[in-house]
Parts: sequence; C-alpha cells; structure tokens
Amino acid sequence: MNDTLIKFGFPDSLIMSYEYWSVLLRPEQVTLGSLILANHSNAHAFSDLSSASMSELSIVTKDIETALSNCFHYDKINYLMLMMIDPHVHFHVIPRYSTDKIFESITIVDKFWPGPPDLSSKVPMDSSHKQALLALIKSQWG
Repeated sequence: MNDTLIKFGFPDSLIMSYEYWSVLLRPEQVTLGSLILANHSNAHAFSDLSSASMSELSIVTKDIETALSNCFHYDKINYLMLMMIDPHVHFHVIPRYSTDKIFESITIVDKFWPGPPDLSSKVPMDSSHKQALLALIKSQWG
C-alpha cells in the first residue's frame, strides 16, 4: 500500500479492495457518501497505470455508483483527480445532491450544488456517524 492510501485511513476506512484499486470512506465528508478511489501502485501519473488497472477501473466505478445510488440516490457524481498534495493516483469521489439529505439525524446540504464541490467543506460527523456510514455503504456493495 502506498502513502496516499494510508493518509486516507487504510485499512480502517476500507469499503472494498480490488486487485489494483481500493475504495475508502473519505475521512472528511464533503457531501454524504464522499469516497476515495485509490490505486495500489506507486504511480504518480494516470498514464503510468497498467492496462489491467485501467480495465478494472470500469468495474470499480460501476460498483461505486451502484452502492452510492442504492444508499443515497445522488443526482450526480464527481470524480476529482487532483494529486497535488497526495501524489499517488487517486480520485476524490463526491456524490452530489440537489436537495438536503438526512443521515443519522444530521441534515446534510450540498452547499455548492450545482457548481463544483469545495473539498475544504466538511460535513460535521463524529466517529460513530462515520462508522455507521461505512457500514451502510459496505452493506450495499456488490
């Protein structure tokens, strides 16, 4: 595992691991169900990934979209590949909502809908909320 996976809480935040990719619950929720999709390699450029890794990406994104749709019925989904601070290939997966969502008695507003998300925006959640969110998403996987 690379440092980027570890920074985003691997293995505690792990939702699903594949041969080349892992899906993690993003420690800071931008919107309800924000994830990290991280490649296992040490590649720092998307073009450096193997064709097998790229092929698996289509399976992983389908699983992400199915699980998040089942859990939260998002309106859109954003995949942001920034790699400015954390250099290994990864995406911030941000489900987007045109209406407020309620999870564990917390009302969550996508303040930037329909524009680009602000990754510095944080949904206030304590560790018990994050564990419940992790369990819910895992329950809808596959």
